[in-house]
Amino acid sequence: MNKRDFPRVHFYDQDFVEIYDRTWAWIADCWVPGGAASGADKIKFFQYPTEPAIDLMEQVFASFFLVYSNRIYAASNGLDALYGLQEPNGAIRSRYDSTTGKAIVTKENPEGLGLPLFAWAEYNLYHKTANKKRVKEVMPILQKHWAWVESTFRRENGLYAVPVSATGMVNSPRGNALYLSDFNAAMAMNALYLSALGDILNDKEASFQFKRSYFSLKTRINSLMWNTGDGFYYDLDKDEKQVKTKTVGGYWPLLAEIPNEERSERLIAHLKDPKAFGTEHPFPTLSADHPDYDKLGGGYRGSVVPPFTYMIIKGLEKYNQYELARDCAIRHLYFVLDSMHQNGTSGDEEQHRDFKPTVWEAYQPQKEGKAVWDEKPDWPRPQFLAYSGLSTVALMIENIVGLYISLPRKTVDWIIPNLEIMGIENLSLKRNLVTILSNKSGRGWEIHMESEKLYYFTINVLGKKKKTLPIPSGKCSMLIDKI
Repeated sequence: MNKRDFPRVHFYDQDFVEIYDRTWAWIADCWVPGGAASGADKIKFFQYPTEPAIDLMEQVFASFFLVYSNRIYAASNGLDALYGLQEPNGAIRSRYDSTTGKAIVTKENPEGLGLPLFAWAEYNLYHKTANKKRVKEVMPILQKHWAWVESTFRRENGLYAVPVSATGMVNSPRGNALYLSDFNAAMAMNALYLSALGDILNDKEASFQFKRSYFSLKTRINSLMWNTGDGFYYDLDKDEKQVKTKTVGGYWPLLAEIPNEERSERLIAHLKDPKAFGTEHPFPTLSADHPDYDKLGGGYRGSVVPPFTYMIIKGLEKYNQYELARDCAIRHLYFVLDSMHQNGTSGDEEQHRDFKPTVWEAYQPQKEGKAVWDEKPDWPRPQFLAYSGLSTVALMIENIVGLYISLPRKTVDWIIPNLEIMGIENLSLKRNLVTILSNKSGRGWEIHMESEKLYYFTINVLGKKKKTLPIPSGKCSMLIDKI
């Protein structure tokens, strides 16, 4: 096997495998050099072909699936392009023109603030690459960015007052909200991962400082934003009164590990409720029982947007809800697949001849098809892989196949809620190609493994059988019945 090939996934539904393979082929069209003025002309990174822009959310979320490209596409290049544009005061704007290097800001968001997700992305990169040197290099950049957000947006009550567009959900109907649940929870998560990066560097001062910031913010979010009656985290207005609009923003606290077990159960219950976020296609950006909910999407008034779906699924994992996470990932991917063949076409044969399978930036919550936003006919963007790659690659490997990898720990965890023919072949773990496949033989369900180096493999079958084994180099197999 050529080490420069993408890893292959195996799954009983061949359509899932096909869209995974197609995604890697499509990415080639989005892998372009930045402009000379932006300082990113010497490196290639992920950009939407018709928009020469370096976008914070796009680069962060693209890094979560590019890490599985066997280093064919460098997952960190887009992040490095953004870091290269950091201003002396620590600011990194949410969007830049990649030809001029100038920030693209709006009247509503003049500082160009975006969700503070760099530390989360870097922590994930570290566990997929084991590159401690990178952590050391980026830590001062992340600390300066944290200080900028702190000095610019933090109010006396310890919360952050930011514009709605800073959350990535520009037309979300959030009334007169000033302190947004998603931004504040993302800032808490930022502190949590900055503390973890400090631990990796054995920097006790940074670890302690950010852990203290995390607990301080967690306490404020829990005391002010949690509504006991509704079992939800709400935004606050200028007087710190709750604005009772349920958006997907209320789920960032899951990913930031903010609710206790009892609160997490109540929060997760809304994800199963078809009148809230448990629509046929999980999860709409606005609760289905809200008066402004739009079953066609309407921008962020109901559309299913892959980064927010990914965020919720990763939040579910934090509370060991692996089965629900997998079920929602599979349902989501089926809608992505069914929507590839919609594309607004009628029964006209000529249209069908010109048809190209299309993945979208956002989807409808109650039936297959791209989302519709009347005020923005060019939204959602087609082949918007910075977002849809999360569904077709990252969720495919992490939740549908169920593999969780940490290179520094030399561990691969495989969480299998159902015994099925599936697995991954030739996934590059640094300089180690790994294959893990399950299938049924005459002796029962069997897992076949192949590796060039020793690693530790934890298998968790149906939540009933769990075992960690050292896997030697070479080929080996194990019978699930014997575990």
